[in-house]
Amino acid sequence: MAPIRVLIVDDSMVVRRILTDLLGRDESVQVAGTAADGKIALAKIEQLKPDLVTLDIEMPGMSGLETLAEIRKLYRRLPVIMFSTLTERGASTTLEALSLGASDYATKPSNTGSQEATAQKIKEELIPKIKALCGLRTRSQILSSVGPAIAPQAPAWPGLRRTGQRIDVLAIGTSTGGPNALMEVLPRLPADLPVPVVLVQHMPPIFTRLLAERLDKTSGLSVREGVPGEKVVPGVVWIAPGDYHMTVEKGAKGICLAMNQDPPENSCRPAVDVLFRSVARVYGGNVLAVVLTGMGSDGVLGSQQIREAGGHVIVQDEASSVVWGMPGQVAAAGHADGIYPLEKVAEEITRRIQHAAMVQNSKIGAVSAQPVRKPAEPPGSQSQQTVNRED
Repeated sequence: MAPIRVLIVDDSMVVRRILTDLLGRDESVQVAGTAADGKIALAKIEQLKPDLVTLDIEMPGMSGLETLAEIRKLYRRLPVIMFSTLTERGASTTLEALSLGASDYATKPSNTGSQEATAQKIKEELIPKIKALCGLRTRSQILSSVGPAIAPQAPAWPGLRRTGQRIDVLAIGTSTGGPNALMEVLPRLPADLPVPVVLVQHMPPIFTRLLAERLDKTSGLSVREGVPGEKVVPGVVWIAPGDYHMTVEKGAKGICLAMNQDPPENSCRPAVDVLFRSVARVYGGNVLAVVLTGMGSDGVLGSQQIREAGGHVIVQDEASSVVWGMPGQVAAAGHADGIYPLEKVAEEITRRIQHAAMVQNSKIGAVSAQPVRKPAEPPGSQSQQTVNRED
């Protein structure tokens, strides 16, 4: 298999050298070239035809965002990983880049103490993302597509499990490609959604707060970063804060959020598995879980526990996912009750929640509509005597 050809775009000669060196150590990756600014990068994409571009956000002249916009005009499916600083400004600009079509991002380490430590941190984050984004793509497929991809209408898997049970919570897990997927799903959910939403998006601190603020502006639901001890109520979306696992716990006040910094799971903190396990434990079978686009296998074991408790899990389909890692592995493990293109996910969530509510209401109505039977009266009572006389 041919190595993945990467174009490195960064105005820092030091960063270009570090990236060239560490990517060159992996035989499955090849540095096709480097560029010091956006204009040179655009020319080299045409010349070198790379499989993927790493793009610095803050560059003089043509900025990373401007370069990204031009790349997307010409190469709609060419994977682009933004390189940003772990700062408020860097996080905000990164989210803007993702909304403009960046495939993913990597953060530049700070205060690592040495160039070797910096290189190691970059390698641990960047190389898996390069491989995930390019694993199923070829150069001709990437560069020949100049229009937006259209996901096929994949049919949902037939439901063979119990349906109609009450849904008390919606739990969502996502990673690579997640911010854009959430921007597609959350604004399409009804503002009067009768259940709370708890959500894990793999992101570092600062990023999760800014993502919550961005989603809150576009959604009819209230979207917040999770706070320990806050009561979980319908119509609110809580996003797990970066570097903290988020769970739900039942206490005297009801069901509330809890945070911890237990070891990462699936190399992630927050982790989807941690959240999913807790909703299965607290809500039992009254859970609807959704796994959206993402790299890796986080969410597989949690989805299994939700289904074993009687809940349901649906996943995003391959065609509409940036990376079909997390949803694909949930489906492959047999833990998915349905597979849907991204544009249908919100509709399916709403349908399932509304259907469950209708079933519950009909059950209540059926019970209340039963005729009230009078208790049997003892023989010899006045009413019994009257009946006997009439007979």
